[in-house]
Amino acid sequence: MRGVNSEEDVYRSGFCAFVGRPNAGKSTLTNALVGSKIVITSDKPQTTRRAVRGVLSRPDGQLVLVDTPGLHRPRTLLGQRLNDVVRGTLADVDVIGFCLPADEKIGPGDRFIAAELSQLKAPVVAIVTKTDRASKPRIAEQLMAVGQLGEFAEVVPVSAVAGEQVDLLADLLIARLPTGPQLYPSEVRTDESDESRIAELIREAALADVRDELPHSIAVTVEEMNPRDTEGRPPLLDIFATLHLERTSQRPIILGAGGSRLKRIGTDARHGIEELLGQRVNLKLHVSVMGEWQRDPKKLDRLGF
Repeated sequence: MRGVNSEEDVYRSGFCAFVGRPNAGKSTLTNALVGSKIVITSDKPQTTRRAVRGVLSRPDGQLVLVDTPGLHRPRTLLGQRLNDVVRGTLADVDVIGFCLPADEKIGPGDRFIAAELSQLKAPVVAIVTKTDRASKPRIAEQLMAVGQLGEFAEVVPVSAVAGEQVDLLADLLIARLPTGPQLYPSEVRTDESDESRIAELIREAALADVRDELPHSIAVTVEEMNPRDTEGRPPLLDIFATLHLERTSQRPIILGAGGSRLKRIGTDARHGIEELLGQRVNLKLHVSVMGEWQRDPKKLDRLGF
């Protein structure tokens, strides 16, 4: 289907970054636009820890979406590096999607981001997300409030969960891309490696089962991925991964009674990994303590931040 960018023989391609404060719905919206789960989601702030690219390919253009960590007031070196990732990404994209939830009032964080975006050259589309969680009067009120935050190319209400206005948003974003060739093969949905996506699926399963400050203290690395000789039976992949925590006191929390929580995390993650890879997986999880890794530059480097 051709969208608003429907001039004959015009093909547009380029990059769009989603930005917003933590838990503004950026990752869920990225997945909805791409049509596949490429970014993990959680109700925990700072779930996204790096710029993840998803690719939407259509007959009239190709939109490369960059889901970024939430801009926030950093309390650790990790937080500073996540903010640096966002600012570095915004400097290199063709259009920006500024996400603001419909069910939350605009706050200082939103105004801070709006001020930063006003200094950039790329057009900004303000996206009022999570409209399925708000009444129509509340959505109308939020649209008016967002319109007063700055000069935006568009202000669009969207529900990624309900699929409302997602196609319209894609039309509007693609229309603001430069003309250019296809950047990725049509079948590609993301350029993330399987190893990175597996680590994120494990972290997503862990986040779903913990609370308080522990979510911020969890990092995951995949140590080994070894195909097993199954002698004619369906292929099986042995995956060994480590959950890194910051303090010894966090170990019993992530392990649970008799290792029950870690086993549940492994079971939940394995289902997602098997769906991703299309084959059976034997997942082995190990828990390690890497003291105060969020504040240590060498440990952050080792973990890929």
